[in-house]
Amino acid sequence: MSHSIAEIAAALGAEAVGDTALRISRAAEPALAGPQDLALALKPEFAAGLLHSNAQAALIAAGMDWQALGLAAAIIAPRGRLAMAGVTRMLDPGQGYGPGRHPSAAIAGSARLGRDVQIGAFAVIGAATVIGDGAVIGPGCYIGPDVEIGARALLHAQVRIGRNVRIGSGFIAQPGVTIGFDGASYVTETASNAEQARASLGEVAAPRVQAWQRIHSLGSVVIGDDVELGANTCVDAGSVRPTRIGSGTKIDNLCHIAHNVVIGEHCFFAAMVGIAGSAVIGTHVVLGGQAGVSDNVSVGDNVVAAGGTGILSNVPAGRVMMGYPAVRMAAHLESYKALRRLPRLAQQLAEIKNLVFKNPANH
Repeated sequence: MSHSIAEIAAALGAEAVGDTALRISRAAEPALAGPQDLALALKPEFAAGLLHSNAQAALIAAGMDWQALGLAAAIIAPRGRLAMAGVTRMLDPGQGYGPGRHPSAAIAGSARLGRDVQIGAFAVIGAATVIGDGAVIGPGCYIGPDVEIGARALLHAQVRIGRNVRIGSGFIAQPGVTIGFDGASYVTETASNAEQARASLGEVAAPRVQAWQRIHSLGSVVIGDDVELGANTCVDAGSVRPTRIGSGTKIDNLCHIAHNVVIGEHCFFAAMVGIAGSAVIGTHVVLGGQAGVSDNVSVGDNVVAAGGTGILSNVPAGRVMMGYPAVRMAAHLESYKALRRLPRLAQQLAEIKNLVFKNPANH
């Protein structure tokens, strides 16, 4: 598979210069690019590698001198990473899942499959499940009964989807994603140590042995259109009402969405984000890696939380948060600066004390 520079530029809505008939088949870092590669040289520090490579064509930022970089052709991208999205989409060969339905797949007789659905080896599809046109079900996937999955879904290997889950079109699940099974919802006969600690903020009665009893998950999961879930991310079924993820939301690897959580549209969560039960997340919310949201907390629209932020209380719309517990980023940075000054302040205080107590006139 190859594309001409002119074809790629037209698809991106970008400007092509030089030998636009030149064809490329791969993308590469500038220093490692060969004559069949499109070098991704969107920053000057990367573009310098072109002088030591065999690249003939590159994706460059506006203002760069493509001829001085020794190129035969270039694509000029006003917004580099957006252009990268288009280039990588064109050049992605996929995972090579075979067409049709593998003979080892187990498909319930009452399941309804749309046109051109691909099903990999040892996949299992439950009773009364509906899968839309053009979906790809990778090897080893399990899809339970009464599930609905929209058109053009892509489930990579070993994705597991529980009973009665509803998923829109354009869904992508990376390997190991788990959706729609029981979350950690338990209760003890009397108030547990955790309940006592939360109520008293520190006092816990003498512990006694109590068995944890499961609150079964009768709800399911409802996911909108064009949602992506990263590898080994888990979305728990709701206790009674469904857990919900809005259209356009992208969630990275190793994230956990607990029972009854509601997530708005076009959110972005980086790796290892955890959302505790019944939290409500607005639209266009960005959570950095390892950020966490406590249970029953509301996070407003357009909130951005830095990596490692611990959100323990409601956050109004539009705030930029950082730290544990989460505070406005500007306030956290000021606190951090003050914390770094403490050793020096302590030393200065000790020197002042020495001066005071060593001087007899001060006694």
